[in-house]
Amino acid sequence: MTPTDLSRALFDILGPIAERRRPDEPVQIEESQIVIERPKNREHGDWASNIAMRLAKKLGANPRELAAEIAEQLAEVAGVASAEVAGPGFINIRLDAAAAGELAKTIVEAGTSFGRNTSLAGESINLEFVSANPTGPLHIGHTRWAALGDSIRRLLAASGADVAAEYYINDAGRQMDTFGRSVLAAAKGEPTPEDGYPGKYIDELAAAVLRHDPNLLERPDDEAIERAREIAYEAQLGEIKQSLENFNVHFDVWFSERQLHVAGDDESNDIDAAVARLREQGHVYDDEGAIWVRTTDFGDDKDRVIRRSNGDYTYFAADAAYYLNKGDRGYARKIYLLGADHHGYVHRLKAIAGAAGEDPERNIEVLIGQLVSINGARLSKRAGNIIEMDDLLEWLGSDALRYSLGRYPADSPLTLDPELLRKRTNDNPVFYVQYAHARTCAVGRNAAQAQVDRSRFAPETLTHETESALLGALQEFPRIVAHAAEVREPHRVARYLEEIAGLYHRWYDNCRVIPRGDDPIEPVHHTRLWLNDASRQVIANGLDLLGVTAPERM
Repeated sequence: MTPTDLSRALFDILGPIAERRRPDEPVQIEESQIVIERPKNREHGDWASNIAMRLAKKLGANPRELAAEIAEQLAEVAGVASAEVAGPGFINIRLDAAAAGELAKTIVEAGTSFGRNTSLAGESINLEFVSANPTGPLHIGHTRWAALGDSIRRLLAASGADVAAEYYINDAGRQMDTFGRSVLAAAKGEPTPEDGYPGKYIDELAAAVLRHDPNLLERPDDEAIERAREIAYEAQLGEIKQSLENFNVHFDVWFSERQLHVAGDDESNDIDAAVARLREQGHVYDDEGAIWVRTTDFGDDKDRVIRRSNGDYTYFAADAAYYLNKGDRGYARKIYLLGADHHGYVHRLKAIAGAAGEDPERNIEVLIGQLVSINGARLSKRAGNIIEMDDLLEWLGSDALRYSLGRYPADSPLTLDPELLRKRTNDNPVFYVQYAHARTCAVGRNAAQAQVDRSRFAPETLTHETESALLGALQEFPRIVAHAAEVREPHRVARYLEEIAGLYHRWYDNCRVIPRGDDPIEPVHHTRLWLNDASRQVIANGLDLLGVTAPERM
């Protein structure tokens, strides 16, 4: 029996009670109102609900009396061993062993689909993250946004959303020309331009450009800068894509900013069209030769210029065109995961949504990630002034980074201890969880050798207190996934996995899957193998949501 089963049982009980208590004033009760939670103290039962306290006033009842009436009927439901009233009106529920143990089989049979849910079914979401300029390698900040963004994508998809992970390539504007001049200067053996990009990686790109175009230095400067820019751009973007693949981060869409500037048959582009559409909504005005968007109507601290008096568009114009483009591609909800230096974008982006006629509180969501540092990390030899993602991957490994970066809320500054992350001890959270998975696999291998299999299933035999605790926690996985997706917080999955790992290790220490010595194989041994394998499945499914591998041996 799962929390969902209990919610339905309570819903069926509450309907007739509500009709009897308020025959002249029907009280609408929805199943979503019924919250089933695990008690903090396991001695209080397997599950608890505060529904009596929530509905008492509507039903004109004393909370404890209403709880007693509900509990009396709930105790008669198949699979419920007892239902007792506690405190001001809590209902503590204890399942019989067979009903609780059924979950082990449910999880094993569900396999990789266990934990997936439909809480976000019907949602069409565009999730943009990383989006680093293609003028240099990815650094430690991008590493955090990549880990968080990809895990959020996995959670949204696991909760039924139609989600696309998108990388916005900032490949238009002044920084690209500066990039081209920097590469050309390196190709010529000249010093880096005053406002240019330094670093050994620029020298490497320059060498690649010269291999691709041996006649580069014979071209006129304007043409040479353009050639250097374009060839180096493709090379650097390819490196960025490879770094992300190495980090187990995948994007569905790579959107080039240049697309927004391409003129159509009428010689207008997406940015021109965006300004026209915002004007139609009534939030655009002209002043002193410039075109403005009245973003203060939507909480911005000042109105924004979208086109300067000299005719040049601002970055805000590209942001607006890009936002509208996402909607035109069918994404009703747009989520942006931005770095700590982008706080100013929050009101600006929400203002764009409002000016476009959408709901800034629903159609757009901006998540700001805080800074991350790693003790002892060295600056990149190639880039000089940053800590590169590739160096971190080589030093600490993808699993340690993915898990550790996903283990904390995005809005909390973070300093990681590399010595801890490299330890193969229980002090290291990722090792602790992965070791629990490896141990479940070892139990499975040993069980096969001892001829203990899953040919029998007797859930009523799972009576040890550690089995009850483990089953109770395993049931929570779908709810954890749904909630983590709803609040965009992958760290909830990581902390849950650590709880499961702890409960599994305690169960392993107390309950044998393989009989001792010459003792016969009994139904409980077969059934415990089901519980072992259910634990393995939940840990593997959870690690996958974090983009972390589930090793079978360690």
